[in-house]
Amino acid sequence: MKRAFTILSMVIFGGMLVYNCEPDPDSLGEQLFLDGAASGKEIAYDVTAYNIDNKDSIRTDASKLGLATLGAFSESQFGMQKASYYTQLRLPAYDPDFGTNPTVDSVVLVIKPTYASDSITTTTDENYVYPDGSVPAKKVVNTYPATKYGRTKFNGGNLTVKVEEVTEFLNGYSDIAYSNKVYGSGQELGTKTFNGKVSSVVLTKDSDNSQLFSSEVGLRIPLSASFFKTKIIDKKGQPELKDVASFIRYFRGLKLSVTESNGYLVQFSPSTVELIMYYKSTDTGATTSTQKKYAFSVGNGNAHIGNYEYNRTGSALGSAPAPNTTTGDARLYAQGMGGNSIGIKFPVETINKLKALYQIDKAAIVSAKIRMYTDPVAWKNHLKKPTILTIVQKDIVDGKPTTNFTQDLLKLSSTPNFAYIKAYNLDKDPAYYEFTVTQSIKDIVEAGVDYSNKYFKIDMGNFLSSSTGTTLAGYQFTSRPFALDRAVFVGSDPINENKIQLRVTYGTK
Repeated sequence: MKRAFTILSMVIFGGMLVYNCEPDPDSLGEQLFLDGAASGKEIAYDVTAYNIDNKDSIRTDASKLGLATLGAFSESQFGMQKASYYTQLRLPAYDPDFGTNPTVDSVVLVIKPTYASDSITTTTDENYVYPDGSVPAKKVVNTYPATKYGRTKFNGGNLTVKVEEVTEFLNGYSDIAYSNKVYGSGQELGTKTFNGKVSSVVLTKDSDNSQLFSSEVGLRIPLSASFFKTKIIDKKGQPELKDVASFIRYFRGLKLSVTESNGYLVQFSPSTVELIMYYKSTDTGATTSTQKKYAFSVGNGNAHIGNYEYNRTGSALGSAPAPNTTTGDARLYAQGMGGNSIGIKFPVETINKLKALYQIDKAAIVSAKIRMYTDPVAWKNHLKKPTILTIVQKDIVDGKPTTNFTQDLLKLSSTPNFAYIKAYNLDKDPAYYEFTVTQSIKDIVEAGVDYSNKYFKIDMGNFLSSSTGTTLAGYQFTSRPFALDRAVFVGSDPINENKIQLRVTYGTK
């Protein structure tokens, strides 16, 4: 079933992600404070927070891959990450006729990394000569910096992008694929030094100002013309080009990767990738050849797979102790794209204290939030701190593991000013995040809901919106498969003043 997601939407039902300077109580129960009806008090309680090892693997097939990632980045806390991309391609129409005596002039693969549209450099060449026919022309190039994550100045800001032919069948568009699966690749078809910038080009004829050529903002990678002459043109009329099933098993796809192991990561939409073959041939009844443009189908409808390689050797995460689900971990490592998640559960002692307040002191829970700080020592660097994370509740119901939105998202999302997460001090060290769990705590403390197998799972990324843009697509639809963010947080460290805690505001008459 086709689903359209709003990747960058911050709208969460009726509320939004909020960046605050000071915390505030939930609107749930705030009536207790109106007109002096009650006094409020906040108390911090311990939680058990621990790392969840996802084995550096996540689904990255076409249904999950909102953005493709390319590049490599190494740093001391998480180690090395390298991202490559596989894509199928198809013919625009099958059993094509390329005319008489076709020759391939050039082939270009175009990817369109995200970029800063408000930072533009324009260069103009008034003396440009268009090579096909030596036509006097003007060349205008607009250049923008690509959006990058990592060490943007490493190796002079350059990455070497390599394109190879895929030799292993990538299956179908709707088939499941995982990020740690390496598909076979063979002949190198082209390389390009990427300097971290993307450009658009417009060529206009001097004589009448008509447009000779234009390209949208992107990175153009030249590929082997002789390969496509042999692989495509020379197969005219052959079974390999007769239908889609035969073609995707004959020409199995392309792999994009970088040769470096450090630098930065960039992202682009798989649906906007282009593969264009420029060739000349003589049409029926004509005596001279003319230039033609043949655009393969590389976007929607093809298998798209993200491949992520990690090397944790020598990193803080690589040498971290095994996750401790009993007393928690002192440091928490969260990373998108198949990296670690964070688990949080409530100790019995914490719940018993809250139940005593409720049953003996008649204290009503007004607000409950999990506050989590970044580690000001381990995570002090130039990287932008995450602006958004996801939280879901995990449990065992009738003997089976379950996952869902938190009770707060399920029941309170229409409450005015509700936000399931708020981020604070993102430009400082430490920053911190508060996750609203008011309803979840009230259910346990006031309604006696069983919590013995319940825990929360926090991940990098954002919940994706449905095609209408007014609701969320579901707890399982997030940007985590392509979320670049990572961070180290203070966990259940008893001697750290910034340890992760449950902060409960309650009111009494």
